[in-house]
Amino acid sequence: MALSLTSKRMICVIGISALVIIVGGAAIYRSIKAIYFALGVILTSALNVFKVFLLDRTVKKTIDIEDPDAGKNYVRLQYLLRYFLTGAVLLGAGLVTNYVKPPFINIWGAVAGIFTLQISVIIVRSMKQEETT
Repeated sequence: MALSLTSKRMICVIGISALVIIVGGAAIYRSIKAIYFALGVILTSALNVFKVFLLDRTVKKTIDIEDPDAGKNYVRLQYLLRYFLTGAVLLGAGLVTNYVKPPFINIWGAVAGIFTLQISVIIVRSMKQEETT
């Protein structure tokens, strides 16, 4: 299944915003902790790319479902799956940060990386609005 243009744009913006966050983290930490911060951002940004794939697949599959109730249930299940994955990754990053010495993932980097999906939605949405005007 090929990705839609919107999904491809979102993945590009996730990558760019992750790089910007990593550079900002490196400017703040200025030590080996910057690498741990970057690993947290990379982990959650990769999760966000996976979530874009899941969302694209969900939209395409839902169009083919004829029963409206079955379609709604499928979308709800996929929605819960994506949020469960986000929670699991953040929980894992938090556990690694607190219980693994040295912590090779910074929880704040993981939290910052989660926002790359929202950033990509805002930017891609504004790009679409500019195209229609």
